[in-house]
Amino acid sequence: MKVVVGEILPLALVVAISPINVIPVILLLFTKRPVVNAVCFLAGFIAGVAAVLGACVAIAEAVDLSTDSGHATWVTVLKLALGVYLLVAAVRKFRGRPRTGEEGAMPKWMDGISGFSPGKSLGAGLALGAVNPKNVVVGLAAAATIASAVLSSGQQVAAIAIYVLVAVLGVAAPILATLLLGDRSHEVLDGWKVWLDQNNAAVMSVLFLIFGVVLIGQAIGATWP
Repeated sequence: MKVVVGEILPLALVVAISPINVIPVILLLFTKRPVVNAVCFLAGFIAGVAAVLGACVAIAEAVDLSTDSGHATWVTVLKLALGVYLLVAAVRKFRGRPRTGEEGAMPKWMDGISGFSPGKSLGAGLALGAVNPKNVVVGLAAAATIASAVLSSGQQVAAIAIYVLVAVLGVAAPILATLLLGDRSHEVLDGWKVWLDQNNAAVMSVLFLIFGVVLIGQAIGATWP
C-alpha cells in the first residue's frame, strides 16, 4: 500500500498544480456568487477526477493487471507510452509558451465564466476533472499502478481517495484563501491569476518533463529489476 501511494502521489500533484485546473475557480471567485459557484466547481471537479480514476481501476481489474497475471506486461507498456506522451507534451508546451510581454492563451470557454450559475459551475468542474486529457493521462497511470498491486478492495478505495484528495488541492486552495482572507483575497487571487496565465505553459512543460521521466523510469525498473 505504501509503495502504491508513493507512486500515485506525484501523479496526483500533476493535476493539483496544473494551472488550467486552478484558473477557472479563481475566475469564479470574482462572480456574483463567488463561494457558491467555486464550491460547486470544486464538487464537480472532485466527482470528475474520482469517476475517471475509479472507472480506469475497474477496467484494469477486469483485465487483471496484477503482477502474477499474463497481462502485467501491459502496465509497463502503458507507463512507458504515457511517459513518452508526457515528454512530447512537455516539448510542445515549452515551444508554445508566451514570450515576454505576451499574454498566455486560455480556453475560449473561460471567457463566459463570469456569467456561470452554480449548476453550470458544477458541470464545468465535472467536465474538466473527467475530460481534460492531461487529467485522464495521469489518471490512467495511477489506475495502472493501483490495479497492478496486490490490494484489497478497501485498500484500492483508500488509494483512490488519497489520489483524489491530493489532486484537488490546487482547485481548493483559492476557495480556502477567500474564506480565510476575506476582502483581501481579491488582490491575492488576482496576482495568482496573472502569474498562472503568464506561466501556464512553462509550469506544465516542467511538470510533464519530470513525471514523464518518472513513468519511463518506473517502466524500465519493472522490466529490469
